[in-house]
Amino acid sequence: MGYGEKRLGYYRGRYWIGPGVLRTVVDASGKTVRFATKREAAKAANDREAQVRQGVPVETPAKKPAKAQVTFGDFVNRWYAGQDLAASTMQNYKRHIEEHLLPEFEHRVMEEIDRADIEAWVKKERTLYAASSVKTWRSTMHLVFADAVDEGVLNSNPAARRRGRGKRAGRSRNRGPEKAITDPLGVLLVAERAALLSGRDDEFVAVVHKGYTGKRWGELVGLETQFCRPTSFRVEWQLYELDTGELHRCPPKDDSFRTVDSPAFLSALVAEHIARTKPKPCPCHGLTYVYRGYGAANGTVRHQGVKLADVARRAEVSTGTVSNVLNRPEAVREETRVKVEIAIAELGYVRGGVSGETAAHWRRSGFATWLFQPATTGWYPKKAPQDAHPVPLLATPWPGIPARGRNASERAEACWVPVVRGLTPHGLRHSHKAMMEELGTPPKLMDERLGHEDGSVQARYSHVTRGMRERLMRGLTELWEASLEARAAMCPRSPVAVLDALLKPYR
Repeated sequence: MGYGEKRLGYYRGRYWIGPGVLRTVVDASGKTVRFATKREAAKAANDREAQVRQGVPVETPAKKPAKAQVTFGDFVNRWYAGQDLAASTMQNYKRHIEEHLLPEFEHRVMEEIDRADIEAWVKKERTLYAASSVKTWRSTMHLVFADAVDEGVLNSNPAARRRGRGKRAGRSRNRGPEKAITDPLGVLLVAERAALLSGRDDEFVAVVHKGYTGKRWGELVGLETQFCRPTSFRVEWQLYELDTGELHRCPPKDDSFRTVDSPAFLSALVAEHIARTKPKPCPCHGLTYVYRGYGAANGTVRHQGVKLADVARRAEVSTGTVSNVLNRPEAVREETRVKVEIAIAELGYVRGGVSGETAAHWRRSGFATWLFQPATTGWYPKKAPQDAHPVPLLATPWPGIPARGRNASERAEACWVPVVRGLTPHGLRHSHKAMMEELGTPPKLMDERLGHEDGSVQARYSHVTRGMRERLMRGLTELWEASLEARAAMCPRSPVAVLDALLKPYR
């Protein structure tokens, strides 16, 4: 009996011509027929299988004389044009292919690439990059070759994985590092330090917001003022940062539209922040967002000139590729390097110059590198020509004010001890899940709050009640008040104005 098999963006019909022998429904030219639904694919497969039983010959894809001359680079260019994917997904595929697959296989004929070539490439990449990254790039390669098989360019997929022969098959083979989390007091301390580093209150409110809602980064940065309600926040959009520097406004991951209940203290904190900052529509989307990028208050220098992202957009490459052209031109393909150099010349890009506008939104890497990591560890990361070094502080008032300006390190009197090592902004999402588990929150409510979907029968028969929501809000409020009390015991005042006002009842 035939059936429909799901592929990337379509279904294909599969039918049997003999014991253990499967064939795919193809058209007159021998190409795989792409069906919109599984039902259509299964019907076509059943019809073809019935014809086979009646003695109708099985179609075999017509072999093209030029088939052996199709190179990996030529096929990939054609493959790009046939994809209909989200901008973020397409960006990731292009990065994997252009930065890691094309340098090795671009001019190789597809039929001549065998499993040994791919395994050799994997071993070489693992000496340079993390195993998890190489695994992702190989998955992209597998996808490209699978589509080449469907189109009749190849007879089999050389990137298909085989079972590990003689290798240990335990769970630890692809085990990643343990995810660092923190407790409510840790969230408060990191938020305070981030605000001290930036010189404003935005970062304090945002870190607390993330720690007590578990929102994804793009959902936090993409929160518009119109979706802030008195007792909740509505997740309708996110801002996804593309390699070109553009912030793409798109639906939340996996279409996880939802209403996130907010404790009274958090709603008040965000409402006061909006009233205080009076946010204006951003120039990129014309919409009013709760949180903005770095402003004059944090000492960011206002530059003028063409941005690296402008060059990347003109050359239709990633900002990483433009950076490689400027710093390591030998690592970039000649064709790409010339295209980037032409874009640089046409735009008049001057190295070291950036936009005259301050950023309308946080950049994920900039926020994590220069605010969040120093706040959690007390250290600035390595950045040429400087090595990693402690955040220089003036000892008073507690917990220390970052020393700025010339000879800041020489004038420093103290440095921060780590709150928690290895914590990332996404780690606050894990931390929020841990808080909810500690409060005994039902799994159905946790999944709803985090934008996850559990397809199990147990989840289908579980429901969220008003009482569950109220208990969670009370529990989060108690954790918040306990963290404020613990922070006041360390020092009853704070250089961060918002936090200082919150500590006033504990003085």
